[in-house]
Amino acid sequence: MGIEFDPSPQLAQYAHPEKLVTSAWLGAKLGSPDLKVLESDEDSLLYDIGHIPTAHRVNWSADLNDSVCRDFVDGEAFAQLMNSRGISREDTVVIYGDQSNLWAVYTLWVFELFGHPDVRLLDGGRDAWMQEEKETSYEVPNRTTDSYPVINRDDATHRVFADELQAHLDSLQILDLRSPEEFSGRTNEEEHPSVSRAGHVPGAHNLATANNLYPNSRFRSHAELAAAHQQLDSSAPTVVYCSSGASAAHEWFTLTYLLGWENVRVYDGSWTEWGNKVRAPIAH
Repeated sequence: MGIEFDPSPQLAQYAHPEKLVTSAWLGAKLGSPDLKVLESDEDSLLYDIGHIPTAHRVNWSADLNDSVCRDFVDGEAFAQLMNSRGISREDTVVIYGDQSNLWAVYTLWVFELFGHPDVRLLDGGRDAWMQEEKETSYEVPNRTTDSYPVINRDDATHRVFADELQAHLDSLQILDLRSPEEFSGRTNEEEHPSVSRAGHVPGAHNLATANNLYPNSRFRSHAELAAAHQQLDSSAPTVVYCSSGASAAHEWFTLTYLLGWENVRVYDGSWTEWGNKVRAPIAH
């Protein structure tokens, strides 16, 4: 199933080096029949001005979200998306994107909810690929398939909902990935007009995902990541949230696959939901 892992020495330091690939490895593997590449950007139009050869586009908003319910697509719609991108269940999928892979990691997290066996992230994402002036393409692949199975989404292993979070505030380690101003409630309605209240989930710790990355958008070393999280309990059941879920997914990837924490879940409703939720407690 899939193709061999990237053996690059710089990846070996992480708890799960098989979840990352380097640009050198990906460039050498492009065109392999069992490798599928997906670009998932905050600005989906970036794909049109040049992308990694053979890459398909996934619009995280239009392709992964239910158009009626505030939730992700179901198993049938996910299978249709995979078939439309020519992806089989046995393929290795490498995902990359702009904004230091922010929405690419979010897309990877959704793949995990559907249990795709082999999904990896391009370290550095679109930023690093373009900075290295590697080959790009305007061609949109036309491959499709009809074999991807319908898989029920797993909302328990890597995801948490507001009611469970509220019921277990005292027993969870909660990480807030928003800015210090948002965390402390020093923002105003003009800055966040869609959220009625400011502050944070009681008991939450405030972290910044930027601390996980070098300026070139690649992940910092294992030692640096461990130092940035040394005040936290790596064995505690942990929930991460932000404004809308993307930064939280990025932190989930860091904790789970780079540092090896075993019990981390994303509250993707995040402050957009909690700040508007009736009777949800907040702190400043």
